Amino acid sequence: MKEILLVRHGKSSWEFDVIDYERPLKQRGIDDSNLVAKELAMKEEVSHMVFSSPANRALSTCKIFAKSLGIPKSRITIVEDLYDFDGRNVINFIKSLSNELNKVMIFGHNHAFTSISNIFGDRFIDNLPTSGLVKLTFDIEDWKDLKKGKTEFIIIPKDLKE
Repeated sequence: MKEILLVRHGKSSWEFDVIDYERPLKQRGIDDSNLVAKELAMKEEVSHMVFSSPANRALSTCKIFAKSLGIPKSRITIVEDLYDFDGRNVINFIKSLSNELNKVMIFGHNHAFTSISNIFGDRFIDNLPTSGLVKLTFDIEDWKDLKKGKTEFIIIPKDLKE
């Protein structure tokens, strides 16, 4: 059994004159990421290896989750291929994971994460919003055999504010 937590980066700011890669989080992105991380902590113990896009907004979101969930820096790896918007690089990355890893958490971008959630999950998502999280599980032993799995849950910041 394999498990993936996909987390889309928090809401980013467009107010600074920086390239896309360097865009920071807005305060709302920070707040929403903290909210979703706390909800995840109530659902399950997170003992995953963590991988993040190197983009500022994704890595900042990753650090917020790591702090909230008590994940040590030693379990976080920055992966250039996760700075991907259509999902092909992310899928190839997942399929190349070591089979010693059964649980992974990945921080990245849309449309990649919405697409991957719909390709490999069993619940349709119109759009995974910023700071949104999807847990997918797979009845496989080898990551290279990645196939349709089960959408265990989705956490969306807006749902936590109602």
